Amino acid sequence: MRRPPRLARPRRPTSAARGETSTAPRATSAARRAPPPAPRATLPLLLGTCAGLSLSACDGAAGRAAAPAADPPPESHWPAYGADAAGTRFSAIADIHPGNVAGLQVAWTFRTGELGQDARDGDKLTFEATPIHFEGALYLPTAFGTVFALDPTTGAERWRHDAGVDRRRGYSEVTSRGVAAWRDPEAPADETCAARIFYGTIDARLIALDAATGNRCADFAEGGVVDLFPLSDVPADERANYQVTSAPTVVDGVVVVGPSMGDNWNADTGDGSVRGFDARTGALRWTWEPVARASPGGGRTGAANAWSTMSADADLGLVYVPTGSASPDFFGGLRPGPNEWANSVVALRAATGELVWGFQTVHHDLWDYDVAPQPLLADVAIGGRRIPVLAQAAKTGFVYVLDRRTGEPVFGVEERAVPGSAVPDEDAAPTQPYPTVPAPLIDGSGVDPAEPWAPDDAGLAACRAMAEGARYQGLFTPPGLDTSVQFPGNAAGTNWGGTAFDPERGLLIVPALRYATLIRLIHADSVDEARARNRAAGYPFEIARQSGTPYGMMRRSWLGPGGVPCTPPPWGVVTAIDLATGSVVWQSPFGDLGLRADAGAPLLGGPIVTAGGVVFMAASFDGHIRALALDDGRELWKARLPAAGIATPMTYRGDDGRQYVVIAAGGHGKAGLEAGDYVVAFALQVP
Repeated sequence: MRRPPRLARPRRPTSAARGETSTAPRATSAARRAPPPAPRATLPLLLGTCAGLSLSACDGAAGRAAAPAADPPPESHWPAYGADAAGTRFSAIADIHPGNVAGLQVAWTFRTGELGQDARDGDKLTFEATPIHFEGALYLPTAFGTVFALDPTTGAERWRHDAGVDRRRGYSEVTSRGVAAWRDPEAPADETCAARIFYGTIDARLIALDAATGNRCADFAEGGVVDLFPLSDVPADERANYQVTSAPTVVDGVVVVGPSMGDNWNADTGDGSVRGFDARTGALRWTWEPVARASPGGGRTGAANAWSTMSADADLGLVYVPTGSASPDFFGGLRPGPNEWANSVVALRAATGELVWGFQTVHHDLWDYDVAPQPLLADVAIGGRRIPVLAQAAKTGFVYVLDRRTGEPVFGVEERAVPGSAVPDEDAAPTQPYPTVPAPLIDGSGVDPAEPWAPDDAGLAACRAMAEGARYQGLFTPPGLDTSVQFPGNAAGTNWGGTAFDPERGLLIVPALRYATLIRLIHADSVDEARARNRAAGYPFEIARQSGTPYGMMRRSWLGPGGVPCTPPPWGVVTAIDLATGSVVWQSPFGDLGLRADAGAPLLGGPIVTAGGVVFMAASFDGHIRALALDDGRELWKARLPAAGIATPMTYRGDDGRQYVVIAAGGHGKAGLEAGDYVVAFALQVP
C-alpha cells in the first residue's frame, strides 16, 4: 500500500510564513527522491541546454534573443500567474477535450538544477511556480531567485537570471510562485526593457528584468532592484521573516507587491504593508498598511500582510488584495476588536493605494485563517443583471461572492454566534461571517476527538491517544490552555493554489484540503521546557513563543500511523459551483492514497479550466497530474510526474499549433515530498 502523508518534523525550530504549510500533512517514503540534475532541456528528439544560444545568452548577458516570427493570438497566451489579471485560470483553447485528453503525452521536460543544494534551508525547498506565457516565451522562477526564459515549443532555455540570493541565510519559506510581465505602452517595441519581467525574492527584493535578454532594467530603482526590507520595520535579526513569495501584480503602470512574514515569533511581527511602485522607474508610489498597529489598551500587533497573489481590474482602476491574520495568530488579547483589515479581501486604488472597500472573512482571527487564494474576478448574470463579481475562497471552506465594485455580498452573508474563549485576557469575536450560499465545502459534523477515523484498530487507538481530552466545538473552536481541535486546519481549505472559472459555463472550480490541527496555548515561562521535550521526541509539534504575550503556542496535524488523517475522508476534493446561483454542481474526491476510492488525498495547488471542457490539476500528494471533465468532475486522464506537482498548471498554444499543458514538479520540503526540479509539458501527439 502506498504510504500517505505524515506530519512534518522540522530539524530545528522555524517560524512559518503566513499560511504556508508549516503544519500541512507530510509525505512519507512513498514519495520519490529526485535523481541528480540532468541536462536542463530533455526532449524526445532534442537534447541539450540553451539550444542555439551562447552561454552568455543563457546567463542573461548582453544580446537580445530572437522574437518569434509571428505572435500568436491573445487567447493562446497565459500572460499572468492566474492566466489574466482577474485570476480566472481559464484558457479559451479547446484543442484538448474529453474526447482526446487521454492521448496526452510528455512533449518535453526541463530541469532547473535547483534541488536546494548548498542551502542552509534546502530541506524546506518547494517548486510552487506557475510559468507565464508572454510574447512568445515561458518565464518561471525558482525558490532561490533564478528566473528562466524557455522556448514554449521545445523547452529549450533562452536565458536565465540568478538574483544572487544568499543560500547560507535562513528563510522562513523557500518558495517563489511566479513572475509578472508588463509591456510599456509608451516605449518603442524594440527598446531595452520595453517588455519587463517583475518578480520578488525570498530575501525581499523586487527585481525588473528585460524580457528579451534577462538583464536587469538599469532605469528601474537601483540597477533594476528595489530592496523592500529597509521599507519595513522588521528588526534586522528577523530578516528571514520578511520575504516575497508570490508574483507581483502590475496594473496601470504600477507594480504592487506584498510581503510574506514569519508567524508567531512576536506579538508585533512588523509592518505588513502593501506597496505600489512605478513600473518604469521603481519609485515608491504608495503604501497601504492593513491593520492598526497600536490598540487602545496599549498592545501592539503587526502583519496582516498580503503574502498571496493579488488581482486587478484595470477598467475600475482597482487592485484586489487578500490579507493574512494579525500577529500573533493564536492569541489576540493584545489586539482587541475585529482587527480590520486583517483576514480580508480589500480593493485599493491602483494609482494611489487608497482603500475603496474591504470585506473581512474572519473577525479577530485565532486560527491562522489567512485569505490565501487569489481573488477571482468574473462577470456573471445573476437575477437578470450582469454583475462584476469577486469570488473569494477561504481556508474555512467558505466561498464569498461579492460585487467587486462595492464589496457588498451578492448572496447572503450572516453573522452567526461562535464559541467564546476561556483564555484570560482573550476576547474572541462573538460572531463570524457565514455565507448562506455557496454551501460550505468542508463539513465538520463528523469530527469527534473521541471517535476519530482510521483504517484499522491501531490507527484508531493512536488517533484517540493524540486527541485524548481534546475539545471540539465546531468551526471557530477557540484555542485554549487545553488541547483543542481546529478543523479545518491552518493550512487546509482552499490555499494559495486558488480557484478557476469557466465563463462559458459559469462554473467556479474550487479545490479544498480537509484535515485537522491539534492546538494548545502554553504559559510563556514553560515554552523552553516544551521545546526541550519536543526536541527529544523528534519535533512532533510546532512550538512558537509569541513573545510579548502571556502564551506560547504548540500545534500538530492530527494524523495517525502512516500519516492517515484522523478525520473522515475525503481529504482532498474539487467542487464546481454555479456562480449565477451559488449552487454546487458537482464535488469529486481528488487524489488517491490507496486506502479507498472516495478518500482523495491531501493537496496543495490549484486548478485550471479550458474551453475544451477540461479541468487540469496536479496538487495531490500522490504525485499525479489529472484531467477532470468540467461537466461532471469525472476523471478523464492522469499521469505520474517525476516529483509531486505542488503547483498550479498552465496552458498555451505553441508555435507548432499544439496546445501544451505545463506543470512544475518539485515536491515540497515542508510537506515531506522529495525535491524535484522538473518542468513538464504535455501535448497530444502530432498525427
